[in-house]
Amino acid sequence: MNNEGNIATPDGVRLFFRTSGNGAKTVVIPNGIYLLEDFRSLAEDRTLIAYDPRNRGRSDQTGDGSIQQDLEDMEPVRQHFGLDRMDLIGHSYVGLMVALYAMRYPDHTGRIVQIGAMEPVAGKQYPPHLAFNDGLMPQIFGKMGQLWQSRTTEDDEEMCRKAWAILGAIYVADPINAARIDWGRCELPNERNFMRYWTAKILPSIQSLNIPGEATKAKSPILTIHGTMDRNAPYGGGREWAMMLPDARLVTVEGAAHAPWMEAPDRVFGAIGTFLNGAWPEGSEKVEAVDLKAASA
Repeated sequence: MNNEGNIATPDGVRLFFRTSGNGAKTVVIPNGIYLLEDFRSLAEDRTLIAYDPRNRGRSDQTGDGSIQQDLEDMEPVRQHFGLDRMDLIGHSYVGLMVALYAMRYPDHTGRIVQIGAMEPVAGKQYPPHLAFNDGLMPQIFGKMGQLWQSRTTEDDEEMCRKAWAILGAIYVADPINAARIDWGRCELPNERNFMRYWTAKILPSIQSLNIPGEATKAKSPILTIHGTMDRNAPYGGGREWAMMLPDARLVTVEGAAHAPWMEAPDRVFGAIGTFLNGAWPEGSEKVEAVDLKAASA
């Protein structure tokens, strides 16, 4: 395979992709180019294909979009690489998107890994022990506000880099790992404008979904990996995914936040490797109740 290239969608939009590894088994990571370096151990005997959805990264900017459109764009990706069934890894809100693909295209879905997936019902409130809150988020947003208020002559790229230097702390439990969060891709206009696009297009389209009513359409095995200290996507959402989906299990990563592979790499990558090779990883849980405390009360 080429290391980089473009995939054409039916409406003429070009989706940029990048590959890592050259193994016979292929795994697709939508919106995952920022993950390739951290996930390189998975590429030792596989080919990882990461691509930018439309309006993201180096893919075409269209002026419109939605989670439903991103979902439909996954089919041209599968077809481009000649995959009958597509193994997928999705992080954060893309963890939700890959589950949607399993519901929409069960005959073309292989094995799916969700990492820190956005909750199935956007904005759902979970009890405190299932929704980690250490008070850091308001502090970070306060620093972000100060950054923008103090802006002078910095260009957009420089401001983006300064913002990500602040934001890194919310994605990890151990502050020492904050400097490893380099997800901004600030040299790309699409990424600098992502929050505007997220607020105007992606989040409203996610809020319109009826995932609980569609979940039983997913037939593929799905592994949900979730940190108990995730500030961005509540741990309760991970439990709910694993309970709701027909063939799913949960790997809980104690003391990890939104990037659990940084704080427990052996556990996370070991679990992913075992699962993609066809077995449930040791310690994976068949979830019977979202809130164990409430169930046992």
